[in-house]
This record gives sequence, C-alpha cells and structure tokens, in this order.
Amino acid sequence: MLDAFWLLFHKLPVLLPTSCVLCMLPHTSMLCDGCKQQCVATHTPRCDQCGHPRLANTQDYACRFCASHIPAFDATIVATDYVRPIDQLVIDLKFRGQLHLAVLFAELITDASLTTASNGLHLPDVLIPAPLSAKRLQERGYNQALEIAKPLGKMLGIPVISKLVARQRHTTAQSGLNAHDRADNLHAAFSIPDTLSDQIEGRHIGIVDDVMTTGQTLNELATLLKSAGAARVTNFVFARTLLL
Repeated sequence: MLDAFWLLFHKLPVLLPTSCVLCMLPHTSMLCDGCKQQCVATHTPRCDQCGHPRLANTQDYACRFCASHIPAFDATIVATDYVRPIDQLVIDLKFRGQLHLAVLFAELITDASLTTASNGLHLPDVLIPAPLSAKRLQERGYNQALEIAKPLGKMLGIPVISKLVARQRHTTAQSGLNAHDRADNLHAAFSIPDTLSDQIEGRHIGIVDDVMTTGQTLNELATLLKSAGAARVTNFVFARTLLL
C-alpha cells in the first residue's frame, strides 16, 4: 500500500495538468502549443553573430549592426524576441522569483540551439552565466542567468561553470543608459579568477543570459574571455531586444 502511495505521489506532476504561463489555460507543459506558435519567434531569420532579426532577405553572416561595430563574440543563439507578452515572463523570472520559468527559457533556448547546430554551428565546451555583482545578488537572492544555465547545460550535455567570470564591481543598471554610457558603465567590471584561467585557453565558451539589448554586457564578457585565450564565444539568450 505504501509503495503504491509513493508511486502515485511521484507521478502527480504528470497526472495533474498545469497552466500555460501566457494564456493560463490548462496544459501539460508551461507553454501551450498555440502560445508557442503565436508568441515565440522560433523561426525568425537572425543575424548569426548578434541574433537580431535580419532586416533584409540576405544570407550575409553579420547584420548591419555587427558590420558597423564588430562584436567580440562570434555567434548568438536566441529563443525569441523581447516583445509582449514574452517581456512579462522575463520580468517574472528576474524580479518576482518565479524560478520555474528558467526551465522553460532553457527548453526554448535548447530548441533554438539544436536547430542552429543542425545548420553547422558547433556547441561550446562549457557554459557560464552572465555574472551579477555581489550587491545585486544579495538584493535579488539569485542570478537568473545561472538559473537558466543549469537546466540548459543538462539539456545540451554541456558543463556549467558558474564562477568562471566574476563581476568585480557593482554597476548601474544598463537599462536607461545610452550606448556610450553603457560601455563606460561596464568597463573593467568583470574579471577571471587566476585559478580558473586554465579552463578558458583554447576552448569554446558559451555565455548564458536572459535578455540581450545592445549586447554591450555580452561583448564585454567576450572581450575578457578572448583576452584569456578563448578560441570562440557564443551567446545563449532567451530574448533579444529589437534595435531601431
């Protein structure tokens, strides 16, 4: 009798329906098929380098943004665009502690990663989360990028090193700053512990983050990783802000 009880208990998540996080209708997964098709830009043609939707029907590797300001990172994999209602999910994870959404984000990034990999892109040797400062981590209680990276690493079969790069000083939030101020704000904000530098040399590093806006944070991280000997840097981002 007891064994039957525990068997039923462990199957409850499968037997009981959940609700779609967007339409709130009952569904067996966090995102129903209809909302995924309508709200997640999974088939949008994107710039291989920065992940921004292509502005023209072109097969060029880089878009006009990357052509004018060549980034340090080599490629970007994006699950969807940072638009309504997707933006609300990001806010819920980032500021409202809804950590279960990190698994959904990881699933959608995995879908985008495997699609891109099937077109010839090699997956990285290791994943790292975009780091938070000690002050921001204490305020929030968690790093949303790490919460995404942990299930993403399991889904892709890639090890996650959470402290390969550290944020050595607190910075003003990037939102609301112009491009010049964003660059100044992040200058020398990150560092690599000496004890971990040997895990970078000659390797392909993947950086995980929830949102990519101008790409300044990811570019600063890629610059640091390349200076430490990384052979290649690929971003793994849930949502991409549309640039004008």
